[in-house]
Amino acid sequence: MPNKLRIDGFIIAILATVACATVLPASAGFAPTLEWIVHLAIGLLFFLYGARMHPREALDGLKHWRLHVTILSFTFVIFPVVGIALRVLEPHLLTPTLYTGVLYLTLVPSTVQSSIAFTSIARGNVAGSIVSASASNLLGVVLTPGLVLLMASAGLMGSSGSIQISTSQIGDIFVQLLLPFILGQLARPLVGRFVTEHAKRLKIVDRGSILLVVYSAFSTGMRQGIWHSVTAWQILLLIGLAIAIVAFMLWLTSWVSHRFSFDRGDLIAVQFCGTKKSLASGLPMAAVLFAGQPVGLIVLPLMIFHQVQLMMCSWLAARYSRESLREPPTSRVQELDHG
Repeated sequence: MPNKLRIDGFIIAILATVACATVLPASAGFAPTLEWIVHLAIGLLFFLYGARMHPREALDGLKHWRLHVTILSFTFVIFPVVGIALRVLEPHLLTPTLYTGVLYLTLVPSTVQSSIAFTSIARGNVAGSIVSASASNLLGVVLTPGLVLLMASAGLMGSSGSIQISTSQIGDIFVQLLLPFILGQLARPLVGRFVTEHAKRLKIVDRGSILLVVYSAFSTGMRQGIWHSVTAWQILLLIGLAIAIVAFMLWLTSWVSHRFSFDRGDLIAVQFCGTKKSLASGLPMAAVLFAGQPVGLIVLPLMIFHQVQLMMCSWLAARYSRESLREPPTSRVQELDHG
């Protein structure tokens, strides 16, 4: 497996951060300072997102609009519908807070790196996956907060009604997410080359900001008695639920792709871009969207889902790769023509 897919070390780092926050949580006195550090890290993260994005490449790729509309529909329409349908699990199987986390994970954008990497391994439409995954994260900066606002106003973010999005939080969303992203886009002519050339080194910002969010969220959770609010069987239920969601979405993306007469390369792109959710985008957004709420519990379903989707999609990509070895090598050129 290529090095870029060896992300288990990062998952271990997240789990170690959770353990650290459990044993040595940030004190109440240090919490305000940590909150400001997290805000700065999130702002820098979304500035770099903006500086990395290539809007012109995304616009050029829109000529294969059926593929991109299909993938985005799975990410921002079908997934949320699945999340709403799972409300039947609340409150008997999932607490309102855990269900809020399950619903939230269905609202975040798709991954970028792993979606493209899995598509490449499976010999799918790599160019199409680049455009769709990038567009998903670009639109997710607006659509994910918008969908959270919509769900909260409809009373779907937990039956307790504890999730409230205020006017000040809407301002925080703009200041911490949209404004840095816009500034990053505007600064691309100045910093775009630097960001590209130092992409590997700048991963410390991506991963460091996520670890900060995790530590802050679970430190707050420890002060609020987070582990007294979730049981071992609920964690097992979340794992089983994640497996079921990924399996269902992999089947549905395949079925829809066949109905739309997509070729093999496009089907693979739809499957790997339309079934995954981004931990890198979801955690920082959650820190802003659910400020003052038990963020640690809310992001727990997303953290579990992230690991499950990687393992299941890794297996599927390897299977597709083995199958492609028995096919003529002409499809690769045809796939790139779509992008």
